[in-house]
Amino acid sequence: MNSRRKFLQAGALGIGAMGVSKNLLAAHHEFAPPMLSGRPVRTVDIHAHCVFPEVAEIVNGTPFERGFAPWQALSDTRIEQMNALGLEYQALSVNNYWWYGADESMAAEIVSAHDSGLAAWVNQHPDRFVALTSVALQFPELAAEQLEYAVTELGHRGASVGGHVMGEEPTSEKYDPFWAKAQELGVPVFMHPGGADNVIMDGSLAGRGELGNIIGNPLETTIFLTKMIFDGVFDRFPGLRVCGAHGGGYLPSYLGRAEVACEVRNNADCLNQKLPSDYLRTQIYADSMVFSHEGLRHLVAEMGATQVVYGTDLPFNWPDTMQLILEASYLTEEDKRAILGGNLSNLLNIT
Repeated sequence: MNSRRKFLQAGALGIGAMGVSKNLLAAHHEFAPPMLSGRPVRTVDIHAHCVFPEVAEIVNGTPFERGFAPWQALSDTRIEQMNALGLEYQALSVNNYWWYGADESMAAEIVSAHDSGLAAWVNQHPDRFVALTSVALQFPELAAEQLEYAVTELGHRGASVGGHVMGEEPTSEKYDPFWAKAQELGVPVFMHPGGADNVIMDGSLAGRGELGNIIGNPLETTIFLTKMIFDGVFDRFPGLRVCGAHGGGYLPSYLGRAEVACEVRNNADCLNQKLPSDYLRTQIYADSMVFSHEGLRHLVAEMGATQVVYGTDLPFNWPDTMQLILEASYLTEEDKRAILGGNLSNLLNIT
């Protein structure tokens, strides 16, 4: 447990602008799982970033040319970080979705490069990692094909998507081919936001506090999940399972207003056939990145322990919530095991 506390306390920035403390990485850590009642706890992380700098060869000289932070690339450092936390598995994804603006040919090449890189890394470390494909969602039919190939040929366990596609939430019937394929394959979709630039007025979150991340990210998740409900996506695909990053945004925190919207607002025009809380307790999942006991207690109270999963945001240096979950007096041991790894083991087919 001490190594996890040291990780939380290691606030000094290390590799790159948002890297993990160099002090943490200086020492070698053997993996040791957390224990409950004398038995090890499986830990699985849904919220794990990575990049593949090799993709630069595809986009150099195009409008999509960009730099790739080396500290986000996969290396033995990632395994050291996981060992220090007592983290057994990560579900890796490339999740800033800058290729949503690319044409079909380039988007296909980018996604293929990401998926190949993920598959190679997972094959090297099959006892520590699984992968999620980040499809070209701007082309829903192509995205469905990419998902099928990644799952059936490469062994990926699901997909990762953004909260919007160049300003358009992917909740209309246009995007049904992708959601239908996820349901058909029985794999989850992890949704990660990008600062709510689809809804925030340009410059309104500028200034101190990096509000595009602090407010914009959970706001984008909130809008995405709410529209998935009200636009009827979960009813069209009752087997679909979606996990929203950062505690599901603000939806679980202020569920009451969404719960009654379709009844009290004459112009709501809702397509959902059930209450929003019904989807939160069946088809929607949220990661544990709420950082306080009251936040975690409330998240579990609104969604149920079966719908909350562990997330770290590695390699970014947010506080880790593993110890928060382990010490939660309001959770049973069964709840803790489910949140830390049991739920994701089922979702991601980690046996």
